[in-house]
Formats: sequence, C-alpha cells, structure tokens
Amino acid sequence: MNQGSSILCRVCERPRLATRPPVALVLSSPGSLPNAETKWTCQFCTYVNTRPTVVCEMCSLACKDAAAVVSLPQSLLQTPSITKVQPQPGGRPQPAPRVNLELKRQKRMKEDGLSLIHQIREAEKRGVSPEEVYAALCMCGGSNINPYDWLTSELPHLLDEICAMAASVRLSYKAGDSEIEPPAVERDGEEVEQSAPVAAGDGVKLSRAEAKLAWLAAGGDTDRAVRQLLRDRQLKMRELHSLGFRDVSQCEEALRQSGGEVKGALSVLQRPLLEPFHQRIWTDQPEPPIDPKHPDKQVSLYSKSPSGPLVFMYFNFLVCAPQRMCRRLLALYDLPSWGRCELILSLLQEPDVTYSLEDVVQAVKESHDKDFIRRLLNNECPCCLCIFPRSKMQSLTSCQCSMCHECFRQHFTIAVRDRHIRDMVCPVCSDPDINDPEQLDSYFSTLDIQLRDCLDPDTYELFHKKLTEHALMKDPKFLWCCHCTSGFINDGDQLKFTCPSCHKSFCAQCKKPWESQHQDLSCKQFQQWKRDNDPEYQRQDLALYLRDNGITCPHCRFPYALTKGGCMHFTCSQCRYQFCSGCNNPYHKTGCKTPQCSYSGLHAHHPRDCLFYLRDWEPTRLQALLQRSGVEFNTDAFDGTQTDVCGVMEQKDEGDRQTDSPCGIKTEPGQAGLCEKHYREYLVSLINAHSLDPALIYDGHELTRACERYQVDTQRGDGEDDSAYHDRLLVKLMEVPLGEKVPRNK
Repeated sequence: MNQGSSILCRVCERPRLATRPPVALVLSSPGSLPNAETKWTCQFCTYVNTRPTVVCEMCSLACKDAAAVVSLPQSLLQTPSITKVQPQPGGRPQPAPRVNLELKRQKRMKEDGLSLIHQIREAEKRGVSPEEVYAALCMCGGSNINPYDWLTSELPHLLDEICAMAASVRLSYKAGDSEIEPPAVERDGEEVEQSAPVAAGDGVKLSRAEAKLAWLAAGGDTDRAVRQLLRDRQLKMRELHSLGFRDVSQCEEALRQSGGEVKGALSVLQRPLLEPFHQRIWTDQPEPPIDPKHPDKQVSLYSKSPSGPLVFMYFNFLVCAPQRMCRRLLALYDLPSWGRCELILSLLQEPDVTYSLEDVVQAVKESHDKDFIRRLLNNECPCCLCIFPRSKMQSLTSCQCSMCHECFRQHFTIAVRDRHIRDMVCPVCSDPDINDPEQLDSYFSTLDIQLRDCLDPDTYELFHKKLTEHALMKDPKFLWCCHCTSGFINDGDQLKFTCPSCHKSFCAQCKKPWESQHQDLSCKQFQQWKRDNDPEYQRQDLALYLRDNGITCPHCRFPYALTKGGCMHFTCSQCRYQFCSGCNNPYHKTGCKTPQCSYSGLHAHHPRDCLFYLRDWEPTRLQALLQRSGVEFNTDAFDGTQTDVCGVMEQKDEGDRQTDSPCGIKTEPGQAGLCEKHYREYLVSLINAHSLDPALIYDGHELTRACERYQVDTQRGDGEDDSAYHDRLLVKLMEVPLGEKVPRNK
C-alpha cells in the first residue's frame, strides 16, 4: 500500500494525481476476444484490470491481486504501439522489440512525474495547493504558460465566467426549464478564501470563493464546475432554510458576504435578530450588580398570603435566585466549576463580611478550601492595622512581612525622597542587613521591579539616580569633597583636587583642605609641618589632633572631623553603613557569618585593641602601657594654658537630627586640656598608632575573658600553677592578631 503522504506510486512511480493511460489489449491466445465480465487485481500496483490481459494494464507486470486506481498526468496517456512484424519467408517469426519501447515509455513517465512533483513543491512554497496546480495544468497543458502565472492572471476571469454561467442556468431554470436544474449531491466541504463577490442575475448572488471550490472539485472542467457550483449553493440554501431562514434573497446575500460559508452566513443572518438584545444589554439600563445580601422581596408576598400561588413564587425564588447568580458568576468571571460559584455565594452571605466580590472570586480561584480562603481574605497590615485580602498585600523578597499596597507605596515614596537609599528596607522588620553587600545588591535588583509600578515617575527616577550614586561609591577612584557633600570620580593621580560643585580644593589622599605648603610634601610631612609652624594648630593642639584622626567611613571613605568618643555605633550619613568607630568593623542587626557567633540582635565583633574595650581603662593604666613601650604622650595643655571645658568636636543627637558641636565637658588637670573621655581617646589613638597589644598588662580575669571571647582554649593543665597558666594563656592570646581595620594614623 502507498503511504498517504507519498506523491509517486512505490511500484509504478506514477504521480497520485495522474489519470490512467489506455493500454493496448494483449490477448491470451490468438483469435480470442476480450471478456468484459472478467476482472482481476494486480498484486503490485493494486489496479483492477477489466480485460483478460497477460500483463497488468497499469504497471505492465504479469500478476493478479489487490484493488486501486492510480491516475496519470495528461503527458503519460500515450501507450507503446504494437508493431506487426511480417515474418520473413523461410524463417521463424521474430518477436516485436517490446522491451525498448517499454523502457522509453517508463522513462518518459518518470520525467513527467518528476516535473509534476517539482511544480507541486514550488506551488506549496507560494501557498498554492496541488489541486490548483493540477487544474491549471489541465487548462494550459498544451501551452508554455506557467501555471502560477495563469492562476494569478486568468483564474479570476474564469471564476467570474463560471459565476455568470451558473447564474444564467439558474435564471433559465426559474424561467421554466426544469431540466437545467442539477440534482443535489453531497461533497466534502473545503476551507474557502474570501474574495470579491460576484452577483449574477436577479436574486442569484454567487462569489468567487464558491466558484473556485467548484472548479477545483471539477478538476478544472468549466461545465462540471458550473453544475457543482449550483449543487453546492442548493445544499447551502436548504441548510439555511432548515434552520428557519426562509427569505431567499437574504440567504443569497448572506452567502455572498460570507464567501459561500454557511457559518458566516448564519452570523450575518442572526445579527439583526440579536440587535434588540444587544441594545437592551448595552444601551438601556446596566445589569444590576451581584448582591447576595439583597433583601428578599418575595418574603413580603409570602407574609401577606402564605398559601396559593405566592407560596410557589417564593419557593421558585429560593431555588432560582441562587442559580441565576451562579450563572452570572460563570458568565462574568472565569470560574472553573459551578461549585466554586456556590462557594462564593456562601462566603458572601456570612455575617460581618467586609471583603468585596472581586476579592472572594480571586481567593476562590486559588483554592476550594473554605478555611484557607478565609485566611486569604483576612490579613492585617502591620503598618495601618487594617484588614485586607492577600491579593491586596505586598511583601519584599528579603523577609516574610506583608503590608497593604498603600502603606508600601507611602513608605518607599518617603524613603526615596527624604532618606538615604539604604533606608529603603522593610518598615516592619528593617530587613535586609545593609552591611552585607551581597544581600544589598540582590535586594535592590528585585526592589527595582516592585517599585516600577508602585511609585510615580518622578520618584522612580530619583530612586534610579540614588542607585547610580550608590554604584559609583564602590569605585576605588570615588572621592568625597571635604568642604561639601558632593562625590565624584577622580581619574588623575595628583594630590590637589578641585571639587566641581563648590570649586574648593583639597588633598585627594589625606582629604584635608588644600594649602600651598602641601605642595611637594607628603601628607605625613605636611601634618608635621603644621604642628611645628602653624600657631592655630599649636593652640588647639590635641583637639585638632583628634579631629585630624577622626572617623572615616570604611565603606565609602567619607571623612568626619569628629572624635570617636561616646557611642561606638556610628552610621555614615552618606552610605548608611553602620560600623564601630574604634575598629571599623561592621555592626550586624541580625545573625552574622562569624563562626560560633550566637548573637541575633545588634552587635559587632571588636578586637582587643579597639576603643570599645580600652575606653573603660583609667588614663593612668593607658599611660602605663605607653610608657612600657617608650611612647611619649602629653599631659599638659599647650603653653600651660588650662581651659575650663573641652573643645573637641563631636556628633550629637538634637531632636530628630544629628549636629556637630563642641564637647563642652569640664576638663581636669594633667589631661592635656581635654575631658577624661577625650583624653582616653587620645591615649588609645597613640596605642593604635604604635600597634601596642593591651594584653601585656591584662590581669588574670581579663586574660581569661579575652581568651573565651576569641575561642582560645582556657583548660588548665594538670599541676599547672597560676603563673605558668597565665603565661601560657598570654602566649596563646597574642597569637590572635590585632584588629585589621583599626585606624593607625601617626
């Protein structure tokens, strides 16, 4: 059997659209006549032979079996002629050279078949069906016209002619010639293409699409196409009449507009009938909303007359009203089942319900569990304490907190406009940890998507501007101006840099205001020159020393002319980085990545030489550590003048903002004109500048606590005395390095 997608026969290699060529009769015996009643089937090409031939009329093979008919193209209709060979006198009769003629015929059949296959493939590339190609070849087979060109130029005129001929036949039949009316026969419908319609005659309106289908069904025969067109139109008219459309002219016009398609004609015919319904729906009063709590007006009728037809009316309402609401829910919302509609009505009819119909529909689409749906519909916003459904709540990717859309929008609008970009965290739990760069980058990438549809365009643009500044701060060439709060990229390698915002100069390395004496001097040499030659610097003495060795943000390198005394938890005003001002280690709001750390609240890990621990030491003990290492320190004020209050600048909280102001605490003699707090800071800065280890003067209790803090084994050995135990712990503790980020400016 041949496959359905094959074009050539597997045995005879003839194309599937070709017609069967006539084959000369070969008699089984001389003088025998063909018997029309004798039939046999070829087992190779499955052709049913109707003549008693030795070989198959189709494939020329001697066999008998199966049944099939294969068509050949017009060029293959020639058959090999049988040439009579006159027997030579005195010789034996020679058989006709049938083999050479058969090979020639087979070769020609193959060439014609391959040519037809090539034309069919080319037609498929141009969107032309094989049936159209075959019909076009039948029309222009004897000429050199390309079938594709003929389909484009001549086929529309031929279709118009077929429509006109069909209309003429139809009019002649209506005039009284009943023999012209073709019988109604059925055929398989095909998809038609919309084309320019043709109206032929009074009341007979045919289209090119119908004519084309009929022409293809007739194999390119014009007369057969006319009869087929009339048959198809008659069947379509009968189908429309059976559906209740009796007006012939309207049916003809509808078929013409739809290109002969019955479904399209039905749409055209039904449109005027549905127009009153459409007008009532869209132009008159709108459909009342679905309200399951609407008062039942039938109850009043029931109370007036609890018997008779009103009882039936009330019962009918109780049964039909919910069904009508369910039908409306199915029509308005994409609900999966009738049971979901009933679930929506039951939820809306519960007492003290505050959610809307749309909220219930959204929740019911997600689940069919009634308790789970109630949890979805009742969620309290932690910011405004109002109840909202889950669909109207929004959460961040860094935490599990949820808030309503309005609180979400207001919080981030205020954060973008009035605060730093690092303040744009969850308003409930303040996550994520802004000191973790990996969490911060991933957080901002997802927050950008959430704020895109939440903020107004101006606020969203400001958010992107702050994101850009935040990214620029990570560049190692990024500098902050010491005169203003501007930041920029410094591509040069010179020490002197002029701020493009305030146009003031400063040193790009030490971040101090630029002075002419700094030219050709390193930052350390310039500071020493100021101590030796600047009277104002000498007068302020240690106050300026503390200012010059003040706080610098380890994250964005923004300098602060402030001392480190007071609270060690410092928050940078530029990048919102939270760190210890004594050792520059970060503060963590939640758990950190330090091994064996069990703290879950706000904390930082300080080294033993950090001001966080040494600020509690007495000044005499700090002086003893410096004297042990031979480091000089001051005890008297400059020129012997003792001031009453400390003039060191520090950051103070005043209301809801932070300001820089003098310390103002009373000074004591022997502390170089500073208060005790800032004098301790001065001594600790000298200890850090010379990298002195405070463990050298630890007592036994401090040594044990420090070893426990840095996970040093404190187990006492067998028979080990206190002195040996103390020395061994000191050696182990000093193996733990000092703070890597502790400022060590000299």
